[in-house]
Amino acid sequence: MNLREKIRNVPDFPVPGILFRDITPLLADPAALREATELMSSHWRDREVDLIAAMEARGFVFGAGMALELGAGFIPVRKSGKLPWKTLSVEYELEYRSDVLHVHEDAVQRGQRVLVVDDLIATGGTARAVCELVETMGGVVVGCEFLVELIDLKGRDLLQGYEVHSEIQFEGD
Repeated sequence: MNLREKIRNVPDFPVPGILFRDITPLLADPAALREATELMSSHWRDREVDLIAAMEARGFVFGAGMALELGAGFIPVRKSGKLPWKTLSVEYELEYRSDVLHVHEDAVQRGQRVLVVDDLIATGGTARAVCELVETMGGVVVGCEFLVELIDLKGRDLLQGYEVHSEIQFEGD
């Protein structure tokens, strides 16, 4: 199956000049969703991943499925006001605004091996922020996994020092 064909282009969303890569058609297709989750998990099967840290909202879809595939726990990384317990937070930059992410302060124990997962990497700011949160708690970032990578935005540059995998790359389209 060609997973790339399941991703829809939406121009000028959420702001003018941004070409949004909409994965909802892929999510609606059970075979494509299964294939994407299995493909994203394949790089990490023998890597002793203890936890998957995934960002809301679309990262949750792949992160939870990958946690099941890899026999790992799941950490929801959320925006402000969404988690009920004491949190750690980090501010980060996106290509068109800044934001803050939170995680429960007891989500990672010292030495646990954590895989950071999201649906898409653009500038890398979101994933970098999650790596910082994991390391602040004493966790070890095993790597970062994405379904989609926007090559032109050079998000990998911000993740130097981490192993990064993406399954579908878009460049200059």
